[in-house]
Amino acid sequence: MNKIVLTGGEALGIELGSTRIKAVLVDPCGAPIASGSYGWENKLKNGYWSYELSDVKEGVAAAYAALDKDAYEKSGSHITRVASLGVSAMMHGYLAFDENGKQLAEFRTWRNTSTAQASQRLTQLFDFNIPQRWSVAHFYQAILNDEEYIPRVKRLTTLAGYVHYLLTGCNVLGVGDASGMFPINSDICDYDEDMLQKFDSLPEIKERGISLKTLLPRVLSAGQSGGTLTESGARLLDPSGRLQPGALCCPPEGDAGTGMAATNSVRQKTGNVSAGTSIFSMIVLQKPLSAVHEEIDIVTTPTGAPVAMVHCNNCCTDLDRWVDMFYELLCSCGADITKPRLYDLLYAKALEGSADCGGIVNYNYFSGEPVAHAPFGVPMLFTAADSKLNIADFFRSQIFSALATLKLGMEILDGEGVEIECINAHGGLFKSPVTGQRLLAGALETPVAVTQAAGEGGAWGIALLALYAADTCGMSLEDYLDSRIFSSVSGSVEKPVERDVLGFKKYMKMFKKGMPAELSAAAAVNDKEY
Repeated sequence: MNKIVLTGGEALGIELGSTRIKAVLVDPCGAPIASGSYGWENKLKNGYWSYELSDVKEGVAAAYAALDKDAYEKSGSHITRVASLGVSAMMHGYLAFDENGKQLAEFRTWRNTSTAQASQRLTQLFDFNIPQRWSVAHFYQAILNDEEYIPRVKRLTTLAGYVHYLLTGCNVLGVGDASGMFPINSDICDYDEDMLQKFDSLPEIKERGISLKTLLPRVLSAGQSGGTLTESGARLLDPSGRLQPGALCCPPEGDAGTGMAATNSVRQKTGNVSAGTSIFSMIVLQKPLSAVHEEIDIVTTPTGAPVAMVHCNNCCTDLDRWVDMFYELLCSCGADITKPRLYDLLYAKALEGSADCGGIVNYNYFSGEPVAHAPFGVPMLFTAADSKLNIADFFRSQIFSALATLKLGMEILDGEGVEIECINAHGGLFKSPVTGQRLLAGALETPVAVTQAAGEGGAWGIALLALYAADTCGMSLEDYLDSRIFSSVSGSVEKPVERDVLGFKKYMKMFKKGMPAELSAAAAVNDKEY
């Protein structure tokens, strides 16, 4: 029996994450009705973590094909038309093109920590933190490196902006994603003109005749149109020819902005934590911070309101590799268990562990971690001599490790007096019930909410922004999400448990004390000096 009826009034959301590309179809009320995904991985290319743009095109089409198959199985009909669509992707990074659209350098993702010189100089120039992964830092570093293609650069964009351009022919970007390219003036929802002038006045920029603003995408706010799906864009998504062009496209956004939409965290005093390959928090500010902090990024909501972001490069990768090893062992023993079941068991054991992990401390650094001032990464674990080294303590330490660097940044916001009433969480760390949610509440000493639909992640978030662009109903984004989307979305809230709060504080003391050993080990393994 068919479960859904496709009307053509649906919205499509596509997100290119670090390990998978996901497509979600939602009904006009925002409820997910079909989904599809495609797995992919970044690779080291010329010393940079990167993805091939040919894989981007292949992956987007594969995710859409899986979505269409799911929709067909549920409705008996293929998707032929959607009312609106949106594209989201990993924030920041660097994509440079010439006047003919030819890619000039490998796509440099958020994971790279190769722009320290540019980041420091620009932060001093602007008196505004410019993280290493921001597009302007990558561009300026390429200039400082005197990379040969620089005179031919005519367009810079992000991954979301690139895919949106393929679908629409429009070189635009949502303000949230744009705020990871160059600082935004929230009063005008556009690039900061004073900082643009300072950049263009740098001797090495001036002598090349570069006007940065002419290279950057046009900035749009949530609710505005980012163009329409072209015939070539429709064929990129659906080579079968069934999907028709003409759908309204919302401004493309980064995964931070779509995470805010997917967790209804766009009002002041709200915030969200996204935890997967990386982990980051987004806290909507009531007032500017009193000082520049290199650990804190100032970005924006999809409507341009200022947000304090703590972005950590590492989260679940180390934890996932340990689970893979346990799973391999169990399979070798002939155990009849699925990997999702194993995750649930290990997460449940973590709640049974010693509050402070019993002297087991883990560093999950596969790459450098700017928030911890770690230029290089190497996973490392140490235990006290009297540690029991049991599964419960070990896996609790894995989860604490995934949260520890985020806590370093959140401590700075605490010192700034930033108020947070509740954290809304989403991502892989929270797929297993309760554990990740409860331990995050203990780590941040703040209630943590997880909604039922947040598991759909940023693909769902950008689909909601696509619905909003198609018809704002005369509402602000905050009111639209409250009244039209989340009024009927169920979820759960975990409040901080004293045992977890105290245990995490003890764990953090050991984590901080052991940091010099992590830095030394990372430098040695990466054959660097520290």
